[in-house]
Amino acid sequence: MELMAGVMVNGDGEESSGEIPFKDGRRNGAHFPGAVRQRAYRFDGLGNYFSKDWDLSEGRGKEFCWYHVELPKENQKLALSAQYLIDVLCPPLKLQDILTLTSNGPFCGYVDGALIFRVNSPGPAGSGSTLRLAARVTENSVITVSLGRVPRLGFSPTGESLLSEIPRVESPGSGRDDEKRVSGGFVIKEHVLEFLLTMNHSEEADNPVPKTVSNLLAHIVDTHVDHIQDIVTKLEIELDEVELELDKGGSVLKKQMLDDRRFPKMHLNLQRLLQVVSHGEQVFPRVKEKCAAKSWFASEDIIYLEELISRLRRLKENLGFIVNRVTAVQAGLDSWQAEQINRKLYYLSFLSMIFLPLSIVTGVFGMNVGGVPWTGQKDPNLIDGFRNVMIICAAILALLLACFAIPSLYARVSAWRRRQALKRSQSFDRRSFLRRTLLGGGRHKADYLPI
Repeated sequence: MELMAGVMVNGDGEESSGEIPFKDGRRNGAHFPGAVRQRAYRFDGLGNYFSKDWDLSEGRGKEFCWYHVELPKENQKLALSAQYLIDVLCPPLKLQDILTLTSNGPFCGYVDGALIFRVNSPGPAGSGSTLRLAARVTENSVITVSLGRVPRLGFSPTGESLLSEIPRVESPGSGRDDEKRVSGGFVIKEHVLEFLLTMNHSEEADNPVPKTVSNLLAHIVDTHVDHIQDIVTKLEIELDEVELELDKGGSVLKKQMLDDRRFPKMHLNLQRLLQVVSHGEQVFPRVKEKCAAKSWFASEDIIYLEELISRLRRLKENLGFIVNRVTAVQAGLDSWQAEQINRKLYYLSFLSMIFLPLSIVTGVFGMNVGGVPWTGQKDPNLIDGFRNVMIICAAILALLLACFAIPSLYARVSAWRRRQALKRSQSFDRRSFLRRTLLGGGRHKADYLPI
């Protein structure tokens, strides 16, 4: 076992030099090689960053390190994700720290002297609306864990950004003469520009390199909020396209959407996004409060965190509007389906009107009694059988009609009695009012009589 020198930060943010045990053989003998993506950077505090080895060491002085783990975006058990993190983070992290990073639900607190927060939403990992982000923050290092790739989480130099120059759109039918480079810009594919327009920002947009840990933490939270906003924007565009298709499409398209359960699935994704936003509303204000008490956390980053929290609240309101739109469209499809069913039942009622007399006739002449007309049954002992059966059927029919008619008749009689009682009370009130008016008028006239 080797000893690796490092800087340990206690809960008060004070540095203390110490030795961290590091098992070199454990790192080389990984149980899941290549299962997760790992990124390690070192920042010099002057706006420059460099790639470094995955040793989980902390920076010194103004330098700080960032270690990021991307869990595979596949439907898997939560215990397997914990095994992935144990494989890449232990040691020097303890099991308690790793389980705090990989558990579901919102959390923000100090674990072993480091600030740990997570906004991991439950749900299938393969879903595009399931977002998970956890971070372990000290004064000189940040360790983050995300589910899959998070757009804009890295950094790009300003001169190499796609949006650093004004592009000229290349249509699909443009010739080779239009593909030449123009001054002050470059040719960009039309589908690429449409993709950029669907986003609120580009994945390759300029991200300033952080100079402090507080800048890095604000950048991570900002990226998480931007990722949520990108998903919300995609859902809005998809919903607009679906509404346009429904306006132009016919019954075949509506039936296909009902069979595919498109809107219930969209509603479920919206509920998951609402859960992600609610987790952020719970965690990020606590992160801001705990970071505000640290001397190494810049005040401008605190203000920026407040702006991000406000953006989350606006996103929650926007998601509520989208949920209402999805509910309205689904209600329209349900009413259309009910109308189609009622129309088919209407046609079926016509068919029943045609075949019901035939069934009555076949039932009458299929009775095994004597005296059925036009059957040649002349036995005087059986001549009354048909008549008796008809009397019994008429009695049963009268009883059924009475059972259905009596409640309706009783309701009508009760309503008539209530109306009569109301009329009597109104006429009585009117007579009382006229009597009081006349008596009052007589008294007033008596006041003017001469003495």
